[in-house]
Amino acid sequence: MGSEAGPMLFPGSPLVGDLCALAFSTCYAQISDFILICFQKLNRKLLHITFGLGFMLCWPLFSSGIQGAALAALVPGVNIIKVLLIGLGTAKDEATVKSMSRFGDFRELIKGPMYYAITITLCCVIYWRTSPIAIAGICNLCAGECIADIIGRRFGKKIPYNKDKSFAGSIAMATTGFIASVGYMYYFSMFSFVEKSFKMLVGFLVLSLVSAIVESHPISTKFDDNLLVPLASVSLGTLVFS
Repeated sequence: MGSEAGPMLFPGSPLVGDLCALAFSTCYAQISDFILICFQKLNRKLLHITFGLGFMLCWPLFSSGIQGAALAALVPGVNIIKVLLIGLGTAKDEATVKSMSRFGDFRELIKGPMYYAITITLCCVIYWRTSPIAIAGICNLCAGECIADIIGRRFGKKIPYNKDKSFAGSIAMATTGFIASVGYMYYFSMFSFVEKSFKMLVGFLVLSLVSAIVESHPISTKFDDNLLVPLASVSLGTLVFS
């Protein structure tokens, strides 16, 4: 692991720095939502990539410890409430439904989009920036799974045990999830949050491969890969990085 040092915005006043970091992260999230709603013809998966990975780039702005983690988690945490209310029909937001759902059904939001927001929130508040588990969980979901969907729908031979998936999509997922994880390992090591090592690199490779296998399995299609992929990454990551 690493030490909790970092380039806080206001080292002399962690709370003020955290609030400024929260404001900055929230603005980034709102801009992502705005782009998603205004340009719905863009593949929604591309926006899913930029939100999760972009949000992780903001983590060094927060202070160490539970205060920084909790305030950072508010950014995706608010989205949990938002998609839950819309998905249950309590709140109406047609623009959000069209941008986040495949078929325009508001009930879709309490599945994939909510699992997505829950994953990022829990990885943030539980594992925070000193754990490779958080890196693997978010990178395999936001980068790996999203790229698998984009590539898999366009290229490659279908996997025999799951006609909804392709070899190209699974290979793209494992490769992208691994590359993103390694990239964030180096990024967080710059702030001494983690200590980059060959062992961690191998761990990321194992988790990305397993996540790709889980995503290609028929059970993932049945229960939603936005739920099973992060569960696989976090569960196995607990063993690999213990």
